Amino acid sequence: MKKILMTLVLALAMVQGASAQFEQGKKYVGASLTGLNLSFSDLKDLSLGVDANAGYFVERDIMLVGNVGLDFSNGDLNQLVVGAKGRYYIEQNGIFLAAGVKFRHLLSSVNDVQVTPEVGYCYFLNHYITVEPSVYFDMSLTDFSHNSEFGFKCGIGIYF
Repeated sequence: MKKILMTLVLALAMVQGASAQFEQGKKYVGASLTGLNLSFSDLKDLSLGVDANAGYFVERDIMLVGNVGLDFSNGDLNQLVVGAKGRYYIEQNGIFLAAGVKFRHLLSSVNDVQVTPEVGYCYFLNHYITVEPSVYFDMSLTDFSHNSEFGFKCGIGIYF
């Protein structure tokens, strides 16, 4: 019984510490590696991407995020990405839901606009630093059947 009670107290303390980071006015910076895409896209093979994010909490649990990214395929720069999204944090369990839009420019002179829903988990290593794995689906508005893709990314975030 003592072990169960101690586990519940520790879990409550972790949730309370994490929830303080999701208050209005807090800021966020992060970086992530993307890849392992399950792609419908005819435009790329196995690739590795790097994203940089910056965000601001406009309300408790609601953050607006700006994003820039690069994608490499076969060792060469393949595409540039610029986007914005909103995140909603579920404080009780660390899950976040996100939706956004991004502009994707492939260096083969293909431009695309994509809508991107995302689901992720925010695991706090300490009061400020997180590990954030997530799953996303880039839905192409230009050519859904050939340019849309599922993907997985894992990032590190800093809340301050």
